[in-house]
Amino acid sequence: MDTRWERLAGILVNYSARVQPGERVMIAMIEPETFDLAQAVYTEVIRAGGYPQVQLLSERLRRAVLTCGNPDQIAWVPELEAWGMEWADVYFGLRGAHNLHELDDVPPEVLAVNQAAMGSVSSLRWAKTRWTLVRVPNEAFAQQSHASMEIIERMFFSSCFLDWEQENRQWMGWAQRLGKGTTIRIESEDTDLEFSVAGRSWVPFAGKNNMPDGEIATAPVTDTVHGRIRFPHPGVLGGRLIHGISLRWDHGVLIEASSDTEQEFFQSIITRDEGSSRIGEFAFGTNRGLTRFCNDILLDEKIYGTIHIALGRAYPECGGKNISAIHWDIVKDLREGGRVLLDGEPILENGEILL
Repeated sequence: MDTRWERLAGILVNYSARVQPGERVMIAMIEPETFDLAQAVYTEVIRAGGYPQVQLLSERLRRAVLTCGNPDQIAWVPELEAWGMEWADVYFGLRGAHNLHELDDVPPEVLAVNQAAMGSVSSLRWAKTRWTLVRVPNEAFAQQSHASMEIIERMFFSSCFLDWEQENRQWMGWAQRLGKGTTIRIESEDTDLEFSVAGRSWVPFAGKNNMPDGEIATAPVTDTVHGRIRFPHPGVLGGRLIHGISLRWDHGVLIEASSDTEQEFFQSIITRDEGSSRIGEFAFGTNRGLTRFCNDILLDEKIYGTIHIALGRAYPECGGKNISAIHWDIVKDLREGGRVLLDGEPILENGEILL
C-alpha cells in the first residue's frame, strides 16, 4: 500500500473526526478503487478503539436502479444507508470518481427523483453523525480532470497534507473579519449579485467535514438576494456536467434560470422543492494546494481564489434557515477577473483574498 493512504487515514481518524474509544464508525467505500484508503481508515479506527463497519456503493449499482427500477424503487430512500446514519457516531464517505457519462441515457426526471432520495440520506448524515467526505482520486478522476494520474495524485495529497491547525487559525481570523460586515456584493463581467449576511455566522472548514478542505462559508439572508450570476465552469450534480448556468434573483425570488446543457435536468433540480431555488450557502475557497479545476465539486469549491454558492439546504451552524432536499454547490472562478466586496470594500480581487 502507498504509505500516503496511511498518513491520510491518520489525519481523518485522529484530526478530522477525532474517533473516540467505543464509537461506531461507518466507512462508505464508494467505488472499488477506494479500498486502500478504506483499509487504512478501518485499521486506524481499530487503533483508536472504535467499531468500524464498511459498505460498498457504486454509481454502476445506482445505474441498475435508474434503468431497471420501477417508480417506487427509483424514489426509494435506501433503508440500510438511512439506518446507518442513525447507528453511526462517525461517518466517512470515501468517494471514488466514476465515469461522468455513466447516467447519460437516464431521463432527467428519473435522475432528479432519485437525487432527491439520496438527498434525504445526506440530510440524515448532517443531522446524526460527525462526518467527513473524501474525494479519492482514480483514473476516472484524472480523465475528467484532463490530467495524468501522477499530476492529480500530487495535487490531491499536497492539498490534504496541510498543517490544518495552523490553517484553521488563519481562516478563523478571516471569518472574524467577515463577521463584522453585513452586505456581500459579487462583481465580474457577467455577474452583479448582492445579499445581506447580517446576523449570520462565517464558518471556516479546515479538514473536518471534507478532505481536502478549505473554505469559509456563510448563509445569505434569503430574501435579500438580488441580481445575477453566471458560471463559466460547469455545475456538477448527479454525475452530470451542466454548462453555462445563469441565475437571477429579485429580492430572494429566482426569476431567471438557464443553462446551455442539461436544461430539463437543471430545471427539475431548481424546482424540486420550495428551498431548491434559493441560496443556502455562500463561500470562499481557501486551499492553495488546489490549483486546477477537476469537474468535481469536493475539490473545485476549495480552490483558493474561487467562490461558490449552494442552492438549497443551508448550514445551520451559519445561521441559515433555508430547507431543501438538495445542497448543490456551484463554483465561480475569480482568479482571472472579478471581485467580492464586503460593505463596499474589496475582500477578494482577481483571485487574491484581501482580508
